[in-house]
Amino acid sequence: MLNATTGLLPFFLPAQGGQRYCLLHLPAPGQPARGGIVYIHPFAEELNKSRHVAALQARAFAAAGYSVLQLDLYGCGDSSGDFGEARWAIWRNDLHLACAWLAQRVDGPLTLWGLRLGALLALELAAHAPVPCARLLLWQPELDGRRAIDRFLRLRIAGRMLAGDADAPGHARAELAAGRAIEVAGYLLAPELAQAIDTMAAATLRPASPVYWLEYVAGDTSMLPASAARLAAQWRGEGVTLRIAGFGDGAFWNSAQLLECPQLLDATASVCHDWLDDGDRQHAR
Repeated sequence: MLNATTGLLPFFLPAQGGQRYCLLHLPAPGQPARGGIVYIHPFAEELNKSRHVAALQARAFAAAGYSVLQLDLYGCGDSSGDFGEARWAIWRNDLHLACAWLAQRVDGPLTLWGLRLGALLALELAAHAPVPCARLLLWQPELDGRRAIDRFLRLRIAGRMLAGDADAPGHARAELAAGRAIEVAGYLLAPELAQAIDTMAAATLRPASPVYWLEYVAGDTSMLPASAARLAAQWRGEGVTLRIAGFGDGAFWNSAQLLECPQLLDATASVCHDWLDDGDRQHAR
């Protein structure tokens, strides 16, 4: 049921293996529709850590005239399935469904907005699937899937060390290679999902749509990390339209405290000003 005060419509979308929990942020009544945005959340516990910041940005997009669809992928959040049953292909199908659902109901261009591993999924979807994507908004994108999984597996090592049960180096990888699921920080990671993510790399996914990229930078936000700067240069050399900027609020997706991230929200408004500005605001730097 639509909450007229907040402009929020929670619902369940029928999909493969059950239902997907969705939250639709709507512009104010009478405001001209400017397009739709599909949000793709990050991996495992990063989803929960980042919900509040994503909600703040979704409300800002809705205030600018965009309908924003937040979807919990299969096995995540309040959607059907367990995390151990999640597969990359199912998540890709979830996003196809979400994009089709929103495109049928909202006039204007469609934007894919992904955070962390969700940004890598957005890149892969836009590069290899017939999704009518006008632009990509990437928040702190994971650039290499294998490194993302390795970082996730380090949580298992740290957890076992705290419990006095040291995990031998490479043991988790060996278990996955043998086709056995492993537990990491309360999440059951299936070898099929880990192996699919391992194959993903942003450098191999040339975006056909303009890219708007926000990257966390500790210190001087004008100095991008080397990996981000290299990929930005590669994409520009390949003819990709790209706008990129840093923000310094902190790594809110894994922070022990809830961060409001005003710098990230301001930087997003600035980087995306060419499609967010309504003539009354000027965010360009």
